[in-house]
Amino acid sequence: MLWTLAGVAALGFLAALEFAAYHYGLPGPVATQAREVILTPRSGPLLYATLALMMVVLPWRERFIAAAVAVGIDIAYLPVRWAFDAKMYFGNGALWVLLGYAVIAFTHRTGRERALLLKGVGLGLLLLAGRKTGETWLLITSTTRPMVLDQYVAVADHALGSPSWLAGRIVEATGPIGTGIIDWVYVQLAIPAVVIAIYQLRNVASEGRFPGHHLVRTFLLIGLLGPGIYMIFPVVGPVYAYGAEGGQWALAHLWPNTPPAISPPHPIPHDEITPRNCMPSLHTAWTVVIFIHSRTGPRLIRYLGTFWLVATLGATLGFGYHYGVDIVAGVVFAVTIEAALRAHHRGWDRPAVLLVVYGTTAFAALLASYRYLPMEMARQPWVCGPLLLLVMISVVHLYVRTTRLWGSKSTPAPQPEPQPALV
Repeated sequence: MLWTLAGVAALGFLAALEFAAYHYGLPGPVATQAREVILTPRSGPLLYATLALMMVVLPWRERFIAAAVAVGIDIAYLPVRWAFDAKMYFGNGALWVLLGYAVIAFTHRTGRERALLLKGVGLGLLLLAGRKTGETWLLITSTTRPMVLDQYVAVADHALGSPSWLAGRIVEATGPIGTGIIDWVYVQLAIPAVVIAIYQLRNVASEGRFPGHHLVRTFLLIGLLGPGIYMIFPVVGPVYAYGAEGGQWALAHLWPNTPPAISPPHPIPHDEITPRNCMPSLHTAWTVVIFIHSRTGPRLIRYLGTFWLVATLGATLGFGYHYGVDIVAGVVFAVTIEAALRAHHRGWDRPAVLLVVYGTTAFAALLASYRYLPMEMARQPWVCGPLLLLVMISVVHLYVRTTRLWGSKSTPAPQPEPQPALV
């Protein structure tokens, strides 16, 4: 019943977003994904990552067959692309196999096997739909929000010392090699997410069921809720509002050398192309939950989660995509959503309610302070900067303490050994 309700809700949301995109003359998520069945995909690695995620429900022999069929289809596509002078790319094979297993589930599976296979296919399709939904959301934000609030965020960012400007100069100093590495890390965020998700779901085929909570659930919910906040708090980022990437729409070409002066902020116009996707930083939110879920894995998984978190934070600031206060809001946003999903899985108790309410209140307070108190924050950085970090750290600390409490309650206390009877 839960899977059915989730599927109906997802389909309804996709239909509404498709209609909204059509209303604004933009490509919707369903139409965009449907075109990739035949035409060149935008992200081949993502399609193969979703196929790998679906294959956790298959036995090993079928996994090898599915991967071989997907690669074979992409190889067969190459002469077709060459004949039509299309981009030599890949990914259609993975999408064909994914959709093919949906057909197999209805035609060659019954009972629990059908349900498990449909869940695997649905998980892969949800990840694809989440990506396409996010792309459509970003197009809608740039079309419907002509005014942005970058001045407010830039002024409030003085409380943290305008870290994006400092990080931008550091990234420039690393040269093309350092820039290339963190750029690749920033773009390929799905790779560590799928690796950790596959590790968490590695026993699905043998156990015949999915675990109650895993990374993909949090990943998708962050992608669903985050863009809605973009509509409330539209921000384009330092490199577009104060840098060369903004072109004629930039207030000045100051990034990354000179932080903007402290002056009363007001909404400013921007182009209809650049997404308003800064507040909160969803890249930060996603890497935070990747880091959280990597903590329960082996050493290599933990190293992967730590590396991606550090490199992504460096990229978000160093490329001028986000302000420092975006990062603070993104951490609080991610931890609160992760806490809510964990509480939903294990059952709501007083510590769970307290954690989610506190995280939600802290997040709302951060957004309100950026919007209505930026001048006060900039004029008193030695007070407001540590206060911002304290709010973020307090949410993280409460999450760690609460989850440890849950872990201690779920572990049964050791029973005392029986004493030998005295004769």
